[in-house]
Amino acid sequence: MAGIETTLTNIATFLETVAPTLSLILIVLGGIAYGLSYTQPPEARGKWQNTAMGLFIGGIIVGVIVGAATIIRDMSMQALQ
Repeated sequence: MAGIETTLTNIATFLETVAPTLSLILIVLGGIAYGLSYTQPPEARGKWQNTAMGLFIGGIIVGVIVGAATIIRDMSMQALQ
């Protein structure tokens, strides 16, 4: 069980260090893509806006997972005992 706990701790540490930056990058890229969508012709604008919303929502989801990383790790360790 010690190996599984170490793995879960390593995953939580990774999420707490790298993922906030990834989340911020996704949100900013989503905003940039959404702004650029208004420079596109109407037939291409929807594709740009869909991409932008996907990036933005992805950034929010990563942020939520980062916020819950410690809770997820602790609950997983309790479930494995």
